[in-house]
Amino acid sequence: MRSTVGTNTAVTTAILCAAAVAGCAGGGGAGAGRAASEAPAGAATGSASAPASPSAPTGAGRSAAPAVEVGRVSVATTTLGPVLVNGKGRTLYLFEADGKNVSTCTGTCAKTWPPFIVTEEPKTGTGGVERRLLSTLTRGDGKKQVTYNGHPLYTYSGDSKAGQTNGQGHTDFDAHWYILTPDGAKNSTPQPNSGDYY
Repeated sequence: MRSTVGTNTAVTTAILCAAAVAGCAGGGGAGAGRAASEAPAGAATGSASAPASPSAPTGAGRSAAPAVEVGRVSVATTTLGPVLVNGKGRTLYLFEADGKNVSTCTGTCAKTWPPFIVTEEPKTGTGGVERRLLSTLTRGDGKKQVTYNGHPLYTYSGDSKAGQTNGQGHTDFDAHWYILTPDGAKNSTPQPNSGDYY
């Protein structure tokens, strides 16, 4: 009889302990489960936003940055002699229809003969550019165009690389286009094999 009671007591005690352990483990498991489920979510959010934060503005900055012409005027030697060129080495031209510090080339003209636009004051480069002759004018659209000795400056869409002077002597838009000398005068030397330009 004692042995049966002792056995029952031992079994009951074992069951209660097992239940208590299971309850404790379950409670801890639930808390741990919640903590685990919340921690990765927070960690994922943090890890996703951390790299995105620095890279997003950089990417946005790159795509939003306008292509700015190098605002430097230099002198280069070509087959027509020394000519003014922009910071990319492209030949600069004057348009005889323009007035002093006044550009008349707009619309289609400006697509064929892009005005030399800058966002800050132009700078003198190499080859003997005279700083006193270098300035800007404000176009009708508010953009700044570089001038030299009062001549608004343009590049030519027909020049595909530095050193070319394919626009020399053209009469597009009812007036002549010429390269400029370092002293700010037009150079009317004919383009070699220029055909109908003269």
